[in-house]
Amino acid sequence: MAKSTAKKDVERRIEMLREEIRHHNRKYYEEARPEISDFDYDKLMRELETLEREHPELVTADSPTQRVGGAPLKEFKSVTHGVPMLSLDNTYSVEELLEFDQRLHRIVPESFDYFVEEKIDGVSISLVYENGVLVTGSSRGDGKQGDDITENIKTIADIPLKIPAPGAPHKGPVPKKLEVRGEAYLSHAQFEKINHEREKQDEELFANPRNACAGSLKQLDPKLVARRKLNAFIHGLVTVEGAKAPESQSQAFEFMKGLGFKTIPHTCLTQDIHGVVGFIDKYREKKGKLPYDIDGMVVKVDSLDVRKTLGSTTKSPRGMIAYKYPAEKVETTLNDIVVQVGRTGALTPVAILEPVLVSGTTVSRASLHNQDEIERLDARIGDRVLIEKSGEIIPKVIQVLVEKRKGSLYKFRFPEKCPVCGGHVKKTEGEVALRCVNLACPAQLSARVRHYASRDAMDIEGLGAVWVAQFVDYKMIKDLSDIYFLDPEEVVKLERMGEKSRDNLFQGIEASKSRPLNRLIFGLGIPGVGERAAFILAQRFQDLDVVAKAGQEDLEAIREIGPVTAKAIVEFFEEAGTRAILKKLRQAGVRFDIVEKVKTADAFNGKTFVITGTLESMERSQAEKYIRQLGGHPSSSVSRKTDVLVAGENAGSKLKKADELGIKKIDEAAFLKLLRDSGVKDI
Repeated sequence: MAKSTAKKDVERRIEMLREEIRHHNRKYYEEARPEISDFDYDKLMRELETLEREHPELVTADSPTQRVGGAPLKEFKSVTHGVPMLSLDNTYSVEELLEFDQRLHRIVPESFDYFVEEKIDGVSISLVYENGVLVTGSSRGDGKQGDDITENIKTIADIPLKIPAPGAPHKGPVPKKLEVRGEAYLSHAQFEKINHEREKQDEELFANPRNACAGSLKQLDPKLVARRKLNAFIHGLVTVEGAKAPESQSQAFEFMKGLGFKTIPHTCLTQDIHGVVGFIDKYREKKGKLPYDIDGMVVKVDSLDVRKTLGSTTKSPRGMIAYKYPAEKVETTLNDIVVQVGRTGALTPVAILEPVLVSGTTVSRASLHNQDEIERLDARIGDRVLIEKSGEIIPKVIQVLVEKRKGSLYKFRFPEKCPVCGGHVKKTEGEVALRCVNLACPAQLSARVRHYASRDAMDIEGLGAVWVAQFVDYKMIKDLSDIYFLDPEEVVKLERMGEKSRDNLFQGIEASKSRPLNRLIFGLGIPGVGERAAFILAQRFQDLDVVAKAGQEDLEAIREIGPVTAKAIVEFFEEAGTRAILKKLRQAGVRFDIVEKVKTADAFNGKTFVITGTLESMERSQAEKYIRQLGGHPSSSVSRKTDVLVAGENAGSKLKKADELGIKKIDEAAFLKLLRDSGVKDI
C-alpha cells in the first residue's frame, strides 16, 4: 500500500513538474516574458529528467524532456509523403502576378479571395500527429520522399509534442490524424550566436540562417540540434481526420492556432489581386526589420474548394505562387581591400566599405570572392560600387561604377606571400583560390590540428576543439608536430584542465604515435587527399618517407590518383614547412611505416565497387573501408570500369546507369555474404 502511495506521489510530482515547465516555456518562447531565471528553470528540468530516468514507465511522448534530444541516430530513415510536397512557381514582378490572377480566372471565372503570407526563408518540414501525439517529423526531400527527422523536430520548442498544446484555445474533438506543414528557421539573434561560437572554435561560419538551419536538421545527434534552438512556423494544413476540416486557408490558420501551432505572423486576406500587390508593397521595406529572414510572399487562393478545382501541374499547385523580392542593390564607396586567410589556407579578399544601410542592416564589409573576381570587376580602392545582399550574411560587390571613378586609381595587387605568416601561396590546378601552403600558418593552424586529431585521422582522444584553441592561443602548439611536445606540467595549469583530463589527453597522444599510415597521411591534410586516396598511398608506398619522395609520374600511375592530386601531393612535400614538421614527428616517435594489412579476396581484389542507396547494416564509409581492406576499389560513380553495384534502399539513378551498362548488381544481403565469405567477422 505504501509503495503504491509512493508511486502515486512520484506520478503527481512528475505531472506537476511538466505543467510548470510548459508554463515557463510559454512565458519564454511565446510571450517573451520569462518569470524565472535560467538556473531555476534548469533545476526543474533536471528534477524531471531524474524522476523519468528512475521511472521510465512514466515517460510520455509530450514530456518536456523529449525536447532535449535523445541518443545519436545511425542514419535517417526515408519517409514517403502521403501528399507530395510540391514546390511553388516563382514570380519577381507585379505584371506576372496580374497574369497569374488572369490565368486562374480563365479556369474559375467567379470571384475568390486571396490569402497572402510571408515566405519564410527556412527549411520545409512536415508533421504528422496521431490521436494528438506527434509521431513523425520529416524533411521535404525530393517532394515525394524525405528524411525522418522526428527526433530533431522534437527539439524545436515552437512545435507541440501533443495537441492541443498546453494553453491552446482549441474547442472540439482532437483529430485522429493530422498532417501540417511549415518552415523550420533560425532567428537572426540565434544565428549570430551560433556563428559567434563557431568563430571562437575556429570553425567555418554558416553563410546564412537558412544554411545553418538546414545543416542542423541533418545532424544525426539530436542533442546538438537542441543546442541550436531552431524555430518553426506552420502554414499548411494537409490532412484532418476525425474532426471538422476548415474550408479555407484563413480558417486553417485559425484552426492550427487553436491547436497550439505557431503560424506565420504577418498575413493578409484580400478580395482581389490588387490587395495582394498592396500587401506585398507594404512589406517590401519592412522585411529587413523582421527578426527572421523572408525572401518574399506566398499568394494562395483562400478557398480550398477553388484550389481543388484549379488542380496542379506536375511540379506545382496552380492556386499558389511565390512572389520573390528582388535583391536590394545599394551604392557605396570601396575604402579598402583586405586579404584574409581561411582555415584551409585560402586567401579571400574582403571589401571594406563606407557603411551603408542594406535590407535593414548596416553593411561595412562585402565579399570579393577571389583574385579573378577583383580583376573581372576591375575593383580599385576609392571606387564607387554596387553591393547586393540576397540572403547572404556577408553581402557581395556586384558592380564597379567605372563612370564615377575619379582620377587614376591604382589597380589592386594581390599579395604574393601569405599576409598572415609570409609563407608561399600557390594556386592548385583546377582551383580559383590562392592558398597558403605553410602548415604552421596561425590562420589555419587550429583547423589543421583539429583535423589531425579527429577520429578518422589520428584519433587523439581528449584533444577536442576547446583545448586545441587554448593550446594555439597560448602558443603551446605552433604546428602539428607540437602536439607531441606538450609539457604535462604546463597543460595542467590551464583552466578546467584537471589531472585526469590531462592524463587522458597524453594517453591519447601516445596512442596516436602508432596509428596506421593511411590515417597519418589523411591527418596531414594534403590538398585533394581524402580517406580513400590516403589508404591507396599507404598501400602503394608503405612508408611516409617514400610517399614524400614520390615523383608526379609515380603518383599519376596509381589508380584513382589523378594529375591534379598528384601535383598537389608533390608540392605539399616539397614545402620546407612540411619537411620540418615530418622531421619533428619522426623525432617524437610517430611511426611512418605501420600499414594496414590487406587480406585480398577473390570477390574484391582489383575490382571496382559502387554503393548506391542506404545500407541498413553500416555506414557507407565503413562499407568502403571493408572493400579497400579486401583489395577492392570503392568508387562514387558508375562507369564501364565498375565491376559491381551494391544497391541499398532507395537506390537512385546509378542503378539505372548500371542496367544500361550491363554491370553486375547485388543487394545488401548479398554484399554482406561476400564480406563474410571473404573473412570479415565483425558484421
